[in-house]
Amino acid sequence: MSLEPGALEVRLRREFGGTMGQSRVVVRQAVDLDDSGLYEADIGHELTNDVVIEELSDAPHGTPADRWNWWIGSLEVAYGGYGQFGIQRYRSE
Repeated sequence: MSLEPGALEVRLRREFGGTMGQSRVVVRQAVDLDDSGLYEADIGHELTNDVVIEELSDAPHGTPADRWNWWIGSLEVAYGGYGQFGIQRYRSE
């Protein structure tokens, strides 16, 4: 089962709250990460909606964007090359 952007956006808001802008930017970054093949090469399995939700659930707290950055930071420390997928800005709507 591959990444499904529309379903992921809905799950992010349901699980972690936040704004539409926050969940949309997380989905865009997740799609970019998936397209890069980096996660699958490093971890050994594909990036799916369930993986994203599970990993973001491990974050201590925060919006979808905060949680995403926490996870991406962990991947950056462990493997390197993930900084480009961090979220710097998003529309607040």
